[in-house]
Amino acid sequence: MMLQGVLSIQCEVERVGMAATPRAGLLPYLDLMAKLGLWRAADRLVGARRRGQGWTDGQQVAAGVLLNLAGGGAVEDLSTLEGDGGLGEMVREAERYGMSRKERRRFERRFRKGRKRSFPSASSARRYLEECDDPTQTAAREAALEAGVKAFIPAANEHLRGLVELNASVVGKLQSWSPSPVATLDMDATLVASQKREALYCYKHFTGYQPFNVWWAEQQLVLRSEFRDGNVPAGYQQLRVLEESLGQLPASVGAVYLRSDSAGYQWDLLKYCAEGKNARFGVIEFAVASDVDDSFKRAVAETPEEGWQPLVRTVDGMRFETGQEWAEVCFVPNESARKKDGPSYRFLAIREPLRQLDLPGVETQQRELPFPTMEYADGRKYKLFGVVTNRDLSGDEVLWWLRERCGKSEEAHDVMKRDLAGGTLPSGRFGANAAWWQVMILALNIHSAVKRLALGGAWVSRRMKAVRFGFIEVVGRLVRHARRLSVRLSGTREAVEKIIEARRRIAALAQAPPG
Repeated sequence: MMLQGVLSIQCEVERVGMAATPRAGLLPYLDLMAKLGLWRAADRLVGARRRGQGWTDGQQVAAGVLLNLAGGGAVEDLSTLEGDGGLGEMVREAERYGMSRKERRRFERRFRKGRKRSFPSASSARRYLEECDDPTQTAAREAALEAGVKAFIPAANEHLRGLVELNASVVGKLQSWSPSPVATLDMDATLVASQKREALYCYKHFTGYQPFNVWWAEQQLVLRSEFRDGNVPAGYQQLRVLEESLGQLPASVGAVYLRSDSAGYQWDLLKYCAEGKNARFGVIEFAVASDVDDSFKRAVAETPEEGWQPLVRTVDGMRFETGQEWAEVCFVPNESARKKDGPSYRFLAIREPLRQLDLPGVETQQRELPFPTMEYADGRKYKLFGVVTNRDLSGDEVLWWLRERCGKSEEAHDVMKRDLAGGTLPSGRFGANAAWWQVMILALNIHSAVKRLALGGAWVSRRMKAVRFGFIEVVGRLVRHARRLSVRLSGTREAVEKIIEARRRIAALAQAPPG
């Protein structure tokens, strides 16, 4: 017998008519997707495939979600999922969940020559994504660029709007299972590099896109995400995005808080929150990184030394010095001019000694640092940061609360682009890329929900890579007997028991309200 490789292990083709999958841990995700009614909701809300033939909206969206969860990074990776016969069997079972016998017959008749695949082909998926592109908006985008317009966001067509509504529907159902009366919204943009000819230059001097995200901290979900070109500033139309996000919050949310980096330092946004202009939530408490301009530096320089306090971090009852100091600064920018009975804004400053030593011979050279600095009259140099808030908490509490934004919400950006497929955009068409991004957001939220609602414990804080390795990538062999489909799991005892437990927890969730 001729050896196939270095080792004496031979590879043989399985000829028994039993499907197997190396991704049996996706079964709880399919349970949750079925419980959410994802297939029906996509058909109703997106509406790009209302014709009676071919792949439905639900099938296309579910395929995109599973592609992200399984670790795919391109549309072509659907062929890998199609080759996973066991996963295909589970998907077909999931997409028929809740159907009557009549609905199932009509569903199967969508394929004129009979259904041969479990997942759409790459070309079919590309055509579907392109349904979300509006050629008139592409022309408007090009005209805006020629006219020198610095920021233009193409309007979403009805199908792309449907994907946004689908995510809002999923968020609402997840909130019904694990309600939070509070929504702390972290608003921030993230850069996605792209070498596509249509991609535009961002402020970091490379081409790409800059989606803007609204992260719901308590639920660890993306409430809203708006796909944008790379040249659109992060602070562009933040107030509009906030208003739309507030409109998507479920009725069970009673209070909203806002956090943002300096892109949110816009007085229309701050006044909207501080003056309680939202009819539903009234005053929205916030903390936003402020600009550190010359006037702010003068106010900092006038702050007496006794006004500075050490910024101490407390972890598990233990105090740790950070080397930073904070102070409340008497600073009233012109933009905050208001009536006597108007809202008050507090400005906080954080300073940290600049420990970089001057090198001989380069003192007079112009040096740019990636953070604001200031120098006192006595020669002391500091890194300097500013924060504006309307919260009635001690200054250090406000600062630590704001810095929580730099944890999960920014980690989510990394997950979007590295662990999921958001970092590889499939098309030169803006709307198709926006649809790809929205499907990725949907996968991110479903993954977060499985971790919180079904896995729990230490799994909640684990990155996608660890969850794939220890939970999703479990081998399962599918056996159909007496019209019943079973999956025989083969993995570590811990992983197998966790899959079964996760499925039980999802099954125990109350029936979600219609979205």
